[in-house]
Amino acid sequence: MSAPARNLTLPGDPPGGRRAVTVWCTGVAVYFVAVIFRTSLGVAGLDAADRFHVNASALSTFSILQLLVYAGMQIPVGLLVDRLGTKRVLSIGAVLFTAGQLGFAFSSSYGTALASRALLGCGDAMTFISVLRLGTRWFPARRGPLVAQLAGLVGMAGNLVSTLVIARLLHGIGWTAAFAGSALAGLVVLVLTLLFLKDHPDGYEPEPVGHQGAAYVRRQIAAAWREPGTRLGLWVHFTTQFPAMVFLLLWGMPFLVQAQGLSRATAGELLTLVVLSNMVIGLVYGQIIARHHAARLPLALGTVGATATLWAATLAYPGAHAPMWLLVVLCTVLGACGPASMIGFDFARPANPPERQGTASGITNMGGFVASMTTLFAIGVLLDATGDDYGIAFSAVFVLQALGMSQILRLRGRAARRERERLVASRVETVHVPAA
Repeated sequence: MSAPARNLTLPGDPPGGRRAVTVWCTGVAVYFVAVIFRTSLGVAGLDAADRFHVNASALSTFSILQLLVYAGMQIPVGLLVDRLGTKRVLSIGAVLFTAGQLGFAFSSSYGTALASRALLGCGDAMTFISVLRLGTRWFPARRGPLVAQLAGLVGMAGNLVSTLVIARLLHGIGWTAAFAGSALAGLVVLVLTLLFLKDHPDGYEPEPVGHQGAAYVRRQIAAAWREPGTRLGLWVHFTTQFPAMVFLLLWGMPFLVQAQGLSRATAGELLTLVVLSNMVIGLVYGQIIARHHAARLPLALGTVGATATLWAATLAYPGAHAPMWLLVVLCTVLGACGPASMIGFDFARPANPPERQGTASGITNMGGFVASMTTLFAIGVLLDATGDDYGIAFSAVFVLQALGMSQILRLRGRAARRERERLVASRVETVHVPAA
């Protein structure tokens, strides 16, 4: 009698093991450095405003342009990963984001700095989807949720480096030395990628793909988009990620210092709390989803609800400043946004075959970054229009959360039905057939 389907190894399922861990860690190291570079502006926002003599709207343009490039690159990068493999794409990404960070270090004008952040965003865009692809190529499918959450956790560790190390270097050795020195990490991970990274285990080569012209690209995108799971993944990512991203990437430090009257040191500690909370919650969410697949949507919706509640309580607090305990709770809850956004990939992954994973991941990954870009811009414009009224400016968060929630609730039924159909089909394929 055959074993239950849930305990079977899927056909072509990679075995994992030490070699898989080594290769995956190499790819994650590239993503780790990319996140350090991406979030380094978050601790340098006030310094950037002084260095380039810009207002809130112009300051937000740094992060908006970076995220615009990042979001716009997601589908092309997904297609490139499906076509060229992870090693080539990660190598190109490391070259680009290192050049962007180095250019930002030596920028003396606003325009040059913008161009550098755009280049950084282009390289950054090539990292996370590649790391997700490594996970699916090197580890069994049942490890997918945990491996993805661990990748997100390592990314948040990069954010932690920004808040703890880059911030101190910036105020210790100055702008140019801090950013140029950090760029050396990009060279290190580029060398590691070239030496140690491999696209897939021996014997698990993907099926060869035929001619890949414009028609192939359109088919890949259309096929991935037709899957309700892909679209649900995009909207889950859209709705959950951006509150913490906006806070860490740019507006958290000004909000805590200017609106809440905290010192930069205390504000930095609260930003660190967001990162630490993210890392702990990421491990918890990954374990829960690996054991209870049905917990995906409740976790995502619960995170959105908790985030909205805490932001409302903080912004509506009747005193001049919210009490420290409320800010601590807010930052702790914001730490759940990153792990919750990873749940989006757990909807897109089972909805698409292996040869379409990069494209589907690219579509999903666009969600949170489009939301973050929109909110960064809205907050900057509202701050300038209202004379730095953070209560009104941060209310933009609720608008995008409401939009995302409406789409999640609209798509959840169709995605669940489609996933059940695929599960039944896979169980039929894995039924044991006795030898003749």
